[in-house]
Amino acid sequence: MNTVEILEETAHIIHTYGLHRGEQFAANDSDAVDICAAVYLAAQGTCPPEFSTDETTSLAIIEASAPTMTAIKAISDALDSSVCESEIVPGLWVPEYIEHVSNWAATPPIGEKTPPTVSEVIGRIHRAVNNLRSHTTKSAA
Repeated sequence: MNTVEILEETAHIIHTYGLHRGEQFAANDSDAVDICAAVYLAAQGTCPPEFSTDETTSLAIIEASAPTMTAIKAISDALDSSVCESEIVPGLWVPEYIEHVSNWAATPPIGEKTPPTVSEVIGRIHRAVNNLRSHTTKSAA
């Protein structure tokens, strides 16, 4: 699957199973998953059990999937806020795409009382798809 297909499937997964905004990357009491877990599920075709029990392991699993991270970065690029960076060793900073995307989907924006609706989350995923298609069209010209 290419990144556009992964993102389209991510939107379908969230629409079908719901968007989890609580602890961990997947709900224990439903099929709902965090936006980044939905990207992983779309890219890899599986939802590891650790997604509902172990955040640290879940992050490592997601980060180890190049197609997942490429799609998460595409969503991050479609957000209105900037991605945060963490210093992993003195002088070496890395972007925190998972945190950026998950936090955006799960928390209210500054001055708001509610996080983005599921429709808004899906709409932003579609914006990422459109951005990628536009970039591909421009590159091919």
